[in-house]
Amino acid sequence: MKRIWSNSLFIGIVNLGLCSGMASAVSLEALQQGIPTLAPMLESVTPAVVNIRVTKAIPTSNQYLFEGDRIPEELRKYFENVPRSQRRQPFAMGAGSGVIVDSEAGFIVTNHHVIDDAANITVQLNDGRVLEAQLIGSDANTDVALLKVEAEDLVEIELADIDSVHVGDFVVAIGNPFGIGQTVTSGIVSALGRNGLNTDNYEDFIQTDAAINVGNSGGALVDLEGRLIGVNTAIISGNGGGNGIGFAVPADMVGTVIGHLERDGEVRRGMLGVTVSSVTPEVREALAMTVEQGAVVTSVLPGSAAEQRGLEISDVIVEIDGEAVTSSRELRNIIGLLRRNQDVSLRLYRNGEAMTVSAVIGDQEGAAAIAGGAPANSGRFRGADLRNIEPDDEITLEAGVMVNEVDPSSRSWAVGLRPGDVIVEVNRQPVSELDDFNGAIADSSRFTAITAEREDRRVLLLVP
Repeated sequence: MKRIWSNSLFIGIVNLGLCSGMASAVSLEALQQGIPTLAPMLESVTPAVVNIRVTKAIPTSNQYLFEGDRIPEELRKYFENVPRSQRRQPFAMGAGSGVIVDSEAGFIVTNHHVIDDAANITVQLNDGRVLEAQLIGSDANTDVALLKVEAEDLVEIELADIDSVHVGDFVVAIGNPFGIGQTVTSGIVSALGRNGLNTDNYEDFIQTDAAINVGNSGGALVDLEGRLIGVNTAIISGNGGGNGIGFAVPADMVGTVIGHLERDGEVRRGMLGVTVSSVTPEVREALAMTVEQGAVVTSVLPGSAAEQRGLEISDVIVEIDGEAVTSSRELRNIIGLLRRNQDVSLRLYRNGEAMTVSAVIGDQEGAAAIAGGAPANSGRFRGADLRNIEPDDEITLEAGVMVNEVDPSSRSWAVGLRPGDVIVEVNRQPVSELDDFNGAIADSSRFTAITAEREDRRVLLLVP
């Protein structure tokens, strides 16, 4: 029995050895046939990704013993032989990445936050050359900056068609993490159209799980064909390193901003002049809409391009120049990247009817279109003092509900109600006095659309 076990063990070891040999043979055969590799693509792309070093002056305060560096007369004799020291301006060094997008012009795109307040910018190419860079322009709202270098034999990256990018596509991030030198990581497109990282900015991020760390900012996010699908810009991290959640400015936004910066040195944003909110199931119910998605106009600014072309509250904008608008933030992104005085065509729905309106983007300073986003989850009109219109009210309206006072810390204030507003409609139904208003609110669903007169315009308030 013991002998039989030994023979069996011997046979098992031999078989194991044969299996290992077979595996080695298969691996060798696979190598000979060619295992998928990113090397050929990277050989053509990595020369277009550069390291950026910046020098920034650190602000200092003049800490003199006496105000204005003037010594009182009675003390001056004690300081006659003391030489005045020359204070040196301290500097800080920073590092990031950039992408060559035009080899002939020497244009390099990077992040605004990489070069913001830089006193000096140098670029190190993949071949080791170090060049001084000129700042052509920068846009903080999209975190995109454009640099220029003078050099020959540069390699550029082609911008991808962002419509060809899908969740699940394999991508490669190239940059200079922690200043250690060019590094390549890989992953997939985790999501498209991410926003909300900074509500003041124009955001339409590509989310990826390819490792992006400090110093990768301004680097390239490319597809497997080596085309630039985005410029790495941000990470979500609690410790300064990547946690598998990185973001890139999409190539179409990058290309548009580059055009502005090359032409004007800045993004001269136009203004449509509307405040909008995204169409949600609750908004559709309150306004009896048939439109599935878009941006519903909640106010029109006096004198704006929107007012001149007759836009009204409750209009639902669904397209701009053939580009679909699916949310308030998407409308803001599109308008915010249009040129001032540019002609645009707006497709919208008014009272269920489709129509097209042409407009000229205005040159007013301020927001292009204010994205209201999702209405606050704030309840119903707490903190608001409402009353009927009285004869001595200095208004032209004869019917409606006057908002007398609103507590700034209340829920009513949070949804946009302001003192002096006159409520004239609830869910598109006229209200002439407080009893009408209370009855309409009691009959409404969990979501209410309030139309109010405010100074010289109407506003639409969406109240959960």
